[in-house]
Amino acid sequence: MQYAHITGWGKSVPPATLTNEDLATFMETTDEWIKTRTGISKRNISHVNTSEMASVAAKHALAAAGIDGCELDLIILATASPDTLIPNIASKVQADIGATCGAFDINAACSGFLYGVGLASSMIKSGQSKKILIIGAERLSFYLDWSRRETAVLFGDGAGAVVLEASNQPGGVLGYEINNDPEGRDILKSDFGSKMDRLDTDSLDFYIHINGQDVFKRAIHGMGSLSNTVLEKCGMSIDDVDFVIPHQANERIIDTLISRMKIPKEKAFVNIADYGNTSAATIPIAICDALSQGKIVPGQTILSCAFGAGLTSAAVLFKWGERITPISVSDANLPPCDKTALELIKPAVDYFFNKANNPK
Repeated sequence: MQYAHITGWGKSVPPATLTNEDLATFMETTDEWIKTRTGISKRNISHVNTSEMASVAAKHALAAAGIDGCELDLIILATASPDTLIPNIASKVQADIGATCGAFDINAACSGFLYGVGLASSMIKSGQSKKILIIGAERLSFYLDWSRRETAVLFGDGAGAVVLEASNQPGGVLGYEINNDPEGRDILKSDFGSKMDRLDTDSLDFYIHINGQDVFKRAIHGMGSLSNTVLEKCGMSIDDVDFVIPHQANERIIDTLISRMKIPKEKAFVNIADYGNTSAATIPIAICDALSQGKIVPGQTILSCAFGAGLTSAAVLFKWGERITPISVSDANLPPCDKTALELIKPAVDYFFNKANNPK
């Protein structure tokens, strides 16, 4: 029997940082207001497209696994903010890393990375593939109406990636569950797509809409329910879990989730303060940070769960292997940025505030 192990990992975070204090220079908010409601202190604003961040993260993950792009059997890129819809941006990453395999994007919003891990593990266990690259990458700043505080303070840009490889050694991905709650489809959305009237410039206001209270309740239910389901199917209980890596959407959601699941707070990894919600990228970025901080150790049983627009939800249970350090290190980096985060978003800030103050 083949098992699917994580053997490589990497991330890419833009250099321009937007702090809560920066946000307070153009909207009615404070550092304390944002922190107490979300746990976020800062987030990164990208000066490049999503695919560029994805490619850098991919190169680091491949180096950590000690393989070349040409060895991959498949690339799965989870994103809700691609550079282009046609073609997919997985093909751009494929070209950047020299791969010759299949490549596709998936959009399960914030759950997308775990959807990808689940699908990849099934393909490996079935014998279809041996080495698969899964990437979560987002440039959500593209979707933000900076005059709407309820969303403008939440999101950031970044990318993370892992390599999943076939092995005869027991462990790796033990099980996964994915689900969607279509009744919540309209409480977290952006109207970007072919429903837009491309001859009407007003339809270009495809910013993210969110009903925070509904998302809060449904997120906790979705992640908690699927986590319990995957544990049950794997014949385990929450006491068997050594470490939890939840989606980093809101620290209050994480605190409520682990409290209801009776998970000690010290077992849950939280890094939202430094990145904000990077959607499909939060979990692979968190895996990289947890490894660099020594929080992941060989043989750990790790539970990861997420929720996102759709409303999607996902949970993956896996046992970490023996290696917690990269085989090699890539020198891949994003191009330098000559602007601050405030300078990068200024055109959009001016546009949305002007529109808010001068409605038709």
